[in-house]
Amino acid sequence: AGKSLLARNQNGEFDHNRWLFESSGTYGYGNAFMPKGGMYEDDLDEDGAAGDDGMQDMNQKPFKPLTRKIPMPTSIISPYRIFIVIRFFVLIFYLTWRIRNPNMEALWLWGMSIVCELWFAFSWLLDMLPKVNPINRSTDLAVLKEKFETPSPSNPHGRSDLPGLDVFVSTADPEKEPVLTTANTILSILAVDYPVEKLACYVSDDGGALLTFEAMAEAASFANIWVPFCKKHDIEPRNPDSYFALKGDPTKGKRRSDFVKDRRKVKREYDEFKVRINGLPDSIRRRSDAFNAREDMKMLKHLRETGADPSEQPKVKKATWMADGTHWPGTWAVSSPDHAKGNHAGILQVMLRPPSPDPLYGMHDEDQLIDYSDVDTRLPMLVYMSREKRPGYDHNKKAGAMNALVRCSAVMSNAPFILNFDCDHYINNNQAVREAMCFMMDRGGERICYIQFPQRFEGIDPSDRYANHNTVFFDGNMRALDGLQGPMYVGTGCMFRRFALYGFDPPRTAEYTGWLFKKKKVTNFKDPESDTHKLKAEDFDAELTAQLVPRRFGNSSAMLASIPIAEFQARPIADHPAVLHGRPPGTLTVPRPPLDPPTVAEAVSVISCWYEDKTEWGDRVGWIYGSVTEDVVTGYRMHNRGWRSVYWISKRDAFLGTAPINMTDRLHQVLRWATGSVEIFFSRNNAFLASRKLMFLQRVAYLNVGIYPFTSIFLLTYCFIPALSLFSGFFIVQTLNVAFLFYLLTITVTLIALGILEVKWSGIELEDWWRNEQFWLISGISAHLYAVVQGLLKVMAGIEISFTLTAKAAAEDNEDIYADLYVVKWSSLLIPPITIGMLNIIAIAFAFARTIYSDNPRWGKFIGGGFFSFWVLAHLNPFAKGLMGRRGKTPTIIFVWSGLISITISLLWVALSPPEANSTGGARDL
Repeated sequence: AGKSLLARNQNGEFDHNRWLFESSGTYGYGNAFMPKGGMYEDDLDEDGAAGDDGMQDMNQKPFKPLTRKIPMPTSIISPYRIFIVIRFFVLIFYLTWRIRNPNMEALWLWGMSIVCELWFAFSWLLDMLPKVNPINRSTDLAVLKEKFETPSPSNPHGRSDLPGLDVFVSTADPEKEPVLTTANTILSILAVDYPVEKLACYVSDDGGALLTFEAMAEAASFANIWVPFCKKHDIEPRNPDSYFALKGDPTKGKRRSDFVKDRRKVKREYDEFKVRINGLPDSIRRRSDAFNAREDMKMLKHLRETGADPSEQPKVKKATWMADGTHWPGTWAVSSPDHAKGNHAGILQVMLRPPSPDPLYGMHDEDQLIDYSDVDTRLPMLVYMSREKRPGYDHNKKAGAMNALVRCSAVMSNAPFILNFDCDHYINNNQAVREAMCFMMDRGGERICYIQFPQRFEGIDPSDRYANHNTVFFDGNMRALDGLQGPMYVGTGCMFRRFALYGFDPPRTAEYTGWLFKKKKVTNFKDPESDTHKLKAEDFDAELTAQLVPRRFGNSSAMLASIPIAEFQARPIADHPAVLHGRPPGTLTVPRPPLDPPTVAEAVSVISCWYEDKTEWGDRVGWIYGSVTEDVVTGYRMHNRGWRSVYWISKRDAFLGTAPINMTDRLHQVLRWATGSVEIFFSRNNAFLASRKLMFLQRVAYLNVGIYPFTSIFLLTYCFIPALSLFSGFFIVQTLNVAFLFYLLTITVTLIALGILEVKWSGIELEDWWRNEQFWLISGISAHLYAVVQGLLKVMAGIEISFTLTAKAAAEDNEDIYADLYVVKWSSLLIPPITIGMLNIIAIAFAFARTIYSDNPRWGKFIGGGFFSFWVLAHLNPFAKGLMGRRGKTPTIIFVWSGLISITISLLWVALSPPEANSTGGARDL
């Protein structure tokens, strides 16, 4: 009792610290403090000594996640959601008021406007609903290294236990896609920070050009210098062209004394490499001419020896020759049978063989260009592939080339993950691959079908006039989808799970049923045995039998045998009870089998043009055919089977590419995307027909993909309404009363508030948001409209229309990297925006003059129409700048056509509703 009194402090509360000091009390059990003799008498063994202290178990390392999901700050996302709800109800009240208060003076104008506004409200809802739950993510590369590359009982030598990765690069035409750009992309891939023995790079040349083939051979040779240099000095970025073009001090952050000397030598080698690449076209032409001349001489000599008439000499094919004096099996410069772009043999060449499993360090030699004695000089496997093409086969463009890469890589390396690039996108962050692998190897990673990275571009004009960066989509919409079932697949910079590409369902998924979309967990297949040799493809699909497997995947036995191995190797490590469907640690430390001639021969057979006949390639397996936007459809099919995807925005941009900065090229790019969306809307890939495994809000997002081009019809109409209002003297409402102005003000304020909050949680600039709004209108009244027409003609009449450029202008100033921005190229896509802009300008001038000279001017209606005309013209400002070009390059035909259309509409209006002259000679009363 005395101690209890002493242990109380002056406030009368019990003082634990004083009690522990003055008594024999202890801290109890825990990993901070443990009594030597135990807490209870039961802790003593038979000899009365303390038993094994359980601290060893307590101090074992707990499970460490590789990734973390970071919700948006409540102070931003809560007001954002509230404003969405407020604007939704305001729109309902506004539209109800508009319907109940028609403009009896101009019912036609009121009807047009109300239909457009109803559609805009519906379109806005489709766009905003999927944005209610944006998230951020983070990764822990230290934990990844600790789990997969640190010595442990299951991995005593510390070999990498990470899964393999196959990187695909696709190109089709060396004239449109410069081979130097492709070569730099390849070099950035070969130098990425990932275990060399687990990495393979495949280049698909769909044009079968010798120029691309020899450029890849040059890149493979230069990689022996470039890749070790990057590893030795931790170079970033690892695209040599981008690295040597960096401004600033190159020695910043470099610690090795020989960096400056090494950089100077590598720069000189790279300059010589560029000269060789740029000289390849002439080199191939001269070589081919020499060999063809030799063949002509041989033929002439043969004719003389046989006594034949030299005047009847048969023509010798003008072949394209390789450096070893043999015919190039692909496309020739002068097309001939079996050597044309759509008719050539399949080509497969291993340019860099698979590396050894153990590090290979360079020799310390004074004669060597650079000292690589402490650098692993191994290079990843590099394979050149050009699939076979023959007349009569539908080769399905890029999607067909990607599927050929999937089959070829499955036979040769069979990495469980695939990373695909366009030839103009390179790796800007050499840690990006490891960061993506954190998501695949984390708990729950077995349900992820792909990791999508944002597309970032270089060479864009500083003002980003035509919203080329597309940051609202990549940093806003895609980040928001990451909080649902995952982002869409957007064509490049995406890491796939090979097993998901094969058309299988995830191990576990959820179904959403009923009006409230209740979630129900479903297990699609049980955890198979860990011995992959006992697994078969049919073990993962209840509907798939041994007889149906060749129908789905083709008849390659090596291809079929690779499927269960790829599934097993893609599993995360089962280092915690919560990790379901995992694999034992250390199973991927075994070296891969060597590449032998029969394997290469099998890989050649799976890239033949007939392999996909009567299979499900392009229908269920691989990239999906039937749409110009095969990327969106492929991602949709995976989500529809219950897979999830992840959107990863790294601190340093993961990949960088190029985008068209010219206005016409940009509109044609958007036209292709919108045409694909229209095709999706009229196909079985419409989200209306999705399965119950697709979340409701994810379904809304995919619905918006197919519906958004149709907004162009209503947007075009709405852009004409201000001009029609100014010409007629009527407005969409009968009077500018308080109710209309209140609704207009509230809708505008909520729109601005939502824009500011979206800028806050997405991290974009307000100017980027405004540029996106401007280009939305420009593309909506041009490219999207043409896409709807093109899609409807294709679906209803089977007519395919291609809106291509009819004339091109080249930039004069080669020194200006933004020269293409000022070039104006003729296209019919330019006519609608110009017509709308000119018509609104003429309408404002006409209405202003009529109001000024009217006896009873109605400034309210002029201000109403003028405000909306100004809204249209403000959005068309970038388009107007693009038309101005530089030094008057705008084709005269554009202004002639647009002026004729505008004048015709104006005269038609005057003819239908002529002005009534009053007694004083003024205009008609308004």
